[in-house]
Amino acid sequence: MGWAPGEKERAVTRRQVILEAMSGKISWGAAAEILQMSARSVRRLRWGYKKWGFDALFDRRRRVPSPKRASMQEVERVLRLYREKYQGFNVRHFHDFAVRDHAVSFSYSFVKKALQEAGLVRKYRARGRHRKRREPKPCRGEMVHLDGSPHAWLALCPEQRQTLIASVDDATSEVLYAQLESAESTETVMKALKELFETHGLPMSLYTDRASWAAFTPKAGEKVDKSKLTQVGRALKRLGIEHIVAYSPQARGRSERLNRTFQDRLVNELRAAGIRTREAANRYIRERFVPDYNTRFARQPADPDTAFVSLGVLTDLNQILCDEDHRTGGQDNTVVFENVRLQIAKQPGRRTCAGLHVTVRRHLDGTHSVWRASQVLGWFDSRGKALARVAAHRRATTELPGAESSIARRRGQKLRVYSPAQPRGAVGTSLPTYRKSAKSSLDVTAAAPS
Repeated sequence: MGWAPGEKERAVTRRQVILEAMSGKISWGAAAEILQMSARSVRRLRWGYKKWGFDALFDRRRRVPSPKRASMQEVERVLRLYREKYQGFNVRHFHDFAVRDHAVSFSYSFVKKALQEAGLVRKYRARGRHRKRREPKPCRGEMVHLDGSPHAWLALCPEQRQTLIASVDDATSEVLYAQLESAESTETVMKALKELFETHGLPMSLYTDRASWAAFTPKAGEKVDKSKLTQVGRALKRLGIEHIVAYSPQARGRSERLNRTFQDRLVNELRAAGIRTREAANRYIRERFVPDYNTRFARQPADPDTAFVSLGVLTDLNQILCDEDHRTGGQDNTVVFENVRLQIAKQPGRRTCAGLHVTVRRHLDGTHSVWRASQVLGWFDSRGKALARVAAHRRATTELPGAESSIARRRGQKLRVYSPAQPRGAVGTSLPTYRKSAKSSLDVTAAAPS
């Protein structure tokens, strides 16, 4: 195999400069500057020239290929794979798919350099110094982030725009819930919370932004009015979950980074999978994307214990995660809730329901119910038509789980418990006191107006 073009001329130049330095015509420092080498490299060339002659001045790297040299056909296959199927993926995301699905053996650094030199991905300037941020919570379930991200998630249908409702655990960065919805509203958020609580349990706190469903802000940019709860805020308070609102995107850095990662990865995966409908996208997110994401990015918590509290057998989330308001029965024994008129049937032992103060609830399935304390006065469909009353009296309770799986998991700390009127982030009673009163706390009903 011959030398690379120009290598012989470079060897001649090196010999001439070394001979002039050996004769004293120029200094060795000047020789190193002429050859654009370090003084050490010039000394090596002089020693090699004295021992082996002119052949020692050739750069062997320009003649003998490295045994680790990548096959040009394999490099072209990787570049073609990116252009034809994974265009738009970031390098790390593409490398994961290439190794898993296409048996690519190249390292991430090699693939990144090949894609950059081929002009398929941009070269980004190195990031600045990493800023110090809040340490993650030690226990899984101590803090859960919930946020909505509007975006054109279906790349094959760019005219459509959906909102991704996603929840991530602060301690582990595990995605607990992810679903594409038409919009971020009270209803879609409550659906997300319902599935989250039924699957994982009740967390200690929920961290959100100041969206209209989360908090009431009298004036834009000012603090939220905690005395006026939204429907979601009321439900969280009844469940004993501390609700934390952020006043800037930087404060919710973990959920913001989750949205950015999803927009970078999920959009490309849905496009590569040929998905065009929201139903198919949600199925892909649930069955493929979230498990893969958690396998790659989730980490172990500092404390192996969990702060999630399982729901009690008598806890009915349908009576808590709903739209609720108070009404007064009219002279015709009806109440109106958001333009839906509900006719209350005659109640045993009561002549009339006119003037009666009741609580009206609209549930996530669209049905309505009317309550007076823990007594249900009627069930109605979404249009206000009365439904057949169930045989068994439905009494839902805000049963609090046992103290054995309660919120305080830090070693050396006194165990804290909570009540429906007290967020679990606050200091409660000690464990012995709680055990004495735990039985009586189960009698508090969720059906009773808060």
